[in-house]
Amino acid sequence: MDIVVKGRKTEVPERFRKHVAEKLNLEKIQKLDGKVISLDVEVSKEHNPRQADRSDRVEITLHSRGPVIRAEAAAGDPYAALDLAHGKLEARLRKQHDKRFTRRGSGRLSAAEVADVVPGVAALNGSGQVVSEETDGVPTTKMGSLEVQGEGPLVVREKTHKAAPMTLDQALYEMELVGHDFYLFVDSDTKQPSVVYRRHAYDYGVIHLESDPLAEGGGAGGALGG
Repeated sequence: MDIVVKGRKTEVPERFRKHVAEKLNLEKIQKLDGKVISLDVEVSKEHNPRQADRSDRVEITLHSRGPVIRAEAAAGDPYAALDLAHGKLEARLRKQHDKRFTRRGSGRLSAAEVADVVPGVAALNGSGQVVSEETDGVPTTKMGSLEVQGEGPLVVREKTHKAAPMTLDQALYEMELVGHDFYLFVDSDTKQPSVVYRRHAYDYGVIHLESDPLAEGGGAGGALGG
């Protein structure tokens, strides 16, 4: 298993790279998930003086033959941020490990076993790229298929996900693993693009998107917490 450490708009000192290798105990991680392929550690820095206590951000992404597991944290220095992110990653790995073993013998597939049956589940395969150009003196920013002239909302990242259809129960589980408040998936029962989201405490909501060729404008936007 490889550990890749990279910086986004910041340099990563060799001392920190060595600390990452020591902090992320590969033997312990492989005991919790024996199908791990690689670990990506991305370090970024916020230069706004008002956010000095959260100036350094560390994001750890674990790729395996099961679902992608991600943990991130911010602190006043990269070492503290790494400690926090590592704690979150380990907690999610333990949760996945415990759930996998409690489901054995029940006839249900675990999250780690889904990828063996349907290759490519929850695999991330793209990232956004920003290209700026000038047209008649008005700056135009292009992001994928979106173009904004002058000042306007700027899309700074675009990702494409490939995933097999899954049940609502599996989508909730995947959302907990990546530590987000929402999770986009294709419902295996309805075959509709859907999103599950966290509401209050342990309550969750789900939105299904149904195509209507007669609809004009509008959409399914709005606050998820509704």
